[in-house]
Amino acid sequence: MIAERIAALREEMKRRGIDIYLVPTSDFHESEYVGEYFKARKYITGFTGSAGTAVITLEEAGLWTDGRYFIQAEAQLLGTPVKLFKMAEEGVPKVEEYVKEHLPGGGCLGFDGRVVNGKDGQMYEELAAEKGGRLSVSEDLVGLIWKDRPALSAEPVFVLAQEYAGESTAEKLGRVREKMKEQEARVHILTSLYDIAWLLNIRGGDISHVPVALSFVMLGEDYCNWYVNDKILNEELISYLKENQITVKGYGEIYRDVELLPEGTGVLLEKAVANYRICHSLKEGVKVIDSENPTLMMKAVKNPTELANTVKAHIKDGVAVTKFMYWLKNTIGKEEITEISASNYLAKLRGEQEHFLDVSFDTISAYGPNGAMMHYSATEESNAVLKPEGFLLVDSGGHYLEGTTDVTRTFALGPLSRQQKEHFTAVCRANLNLADAKFLSGCRGINLDILARGPLWDLNLDYKCGTGHGVGHILNVHESPNGIRWRIVPERNDSCVLEEGMITTDEPGVYLEGQYGIRTENELICRKGEKNEYGQFLYFENITYVPIDLDAVLPEEMNPAEKRRLNAYHKKVYETISPYLTEEENQWLREYTREI
Repeated sequence: MIAERIAALREEMKRRGIDIYLVPTSDFHESEYVGEYFKARKYITGFTGSAGTAVITLEEAGLWTDGRYFIQAEAQLLGTPVKLFKMAEEGVPKVEEYVKEHLPGGGCLGFDGRVVNGKDGQMYEELAAEKGGRLSVSEDLVGLIWKDRPALSAEPVFVLAQEYAGESTAEKLGRVREKMKEQEARVHILTSLYDIAWLLNIRGGDISHVPVALSFVMLGEDYCNWYVNDKILNEELISYLKENQITVKGYGEIYRDVELLPEGTGVLLEKAVANYRICHSLKEGVKVIDSENPTLMMKAVKNPTELANTVKAHIKDGVAVTKFMYWLKNTIGKEEITEISASNYLAKLRGEQEHFLDVSFDTISAYGPNGAMMHYSATEESNAVLKPEGFLLVDSGGHYLEGTTDVTRTFALGPLSRQQKEHFTAVCRANLNLADAKFLSGCRGINLDILARGPLWDLNLDYKCGTGHGVGHILNVHESPNGIRWRIVPERNDSCVLEEGMITTDEPGVYLEGQYGIRTENELICRKGEKNEYGQFLYFENITYVPIDLDAVLPEEMNPAEKRRLNAYHKKVYETISPYLTEEENQWLREYTREI
């Protein structure tokens, strides 16, 4: 099937004289996760992971993806003509390096200009020019051969009340316009779905588990155009938009309006996010101010209402996950549980919480060797039956009206080897060490990563991903620009200076292919500490309230400070969660949060 699709794509390439065709994992907005309509890379390669780029030449097909997906991609590409290129591994070329090498002199490089950002598009434009070649970007060739392609999503939208948003749309628009003035921009083109949802205080459902609406915004000094499918409009939304002087236009009209902007206009947009077609459609005389969207930092630094509500969301979520752990520990070996049935049970517990909206991503419920795949997703074919032995890794989260959660726990289902316990304890230590960090203002995640990665590096182990990421407020669970990793990865844009009010995950792990995976993940709020002659100190407040499985901890592998951290954390979990549990659950929780 994949071979046939690639062959059909090559026929379209030949008709147009295209030598290489790129199929990225993207929609028209550079979203991390995309709706069904946009899963062209999955269609053409069979790889289902959330990150990757397919490169199709007339002779070869390749897929580039990162370390989170190496194991999964190898399995899913088996038996297809698609070759896996492991990104950032020694000897593996970058996509652009491969394209430069394989594009013939005078050749043609093709891609849909709406799914490649302006920065990358310009780079490919220059690359093709070096070869005396050209770009072909006006057509979606995968769309031509994808006969049963799903329709563009147009799910209902709701207004997020100020009691949850903490700031009105009028106030947010005013703040953005102030930033526009500072940069001498008369127009701001905003294409990021997360930023648009935050700016307009609306939430939708056009990407699975990401409550956004497919749309664009063009903001002027005295107008705000929202380009969206009018099917999503209802009386409440129409009234709200009128009240905030927001004009609705058709989703595709953005391209025409961009072309109409007069020469000399200062236009603020972020080329690394805005798609190539939008960037390329601006008149040559338009003054493009290529700068980070002002909303990026505004939404990353949560306001007091968002922070207070997020803590409430985590208490609800902690109740659900703790009840799940109680059920799992008391049910394993007595009745059949599978990866999928466990995931469904956890979803049921979350659904019982007040103001629950949706899970914040597809739950990772991974038993035994499946846990070594960082972003494993159980299917009917892979669905493992849990046994009273080994590890179950569950990475999950929820959207509530109060906020978004992301938590991972690795549960001991029965007997473990000494090595398994050593690795679990190292991950536990890593998580606690980072959460206990105290640091000066001006630090980035790269300054703190060693606190988490150190215990693993001491064992000559590592994990091929970052240690933490920002979390959106009822938005995308992976939010820029804050993050924690040991090296800067420019395309991830997650290495900014950490600021008070940012929420970042803390999720070190161990992943042994064919054996097991271990991850412990909490969320941390960055708070202001003492200010003295050395500067402003910051610290983290841990807001995830779920026990770390003591059945897998080796106390003798922890120093006194690490034991104090674990005991203090478990005391907080018990005090926070116990009021919401039955007496039987409470007795169990007391045992699983005991001091070591």
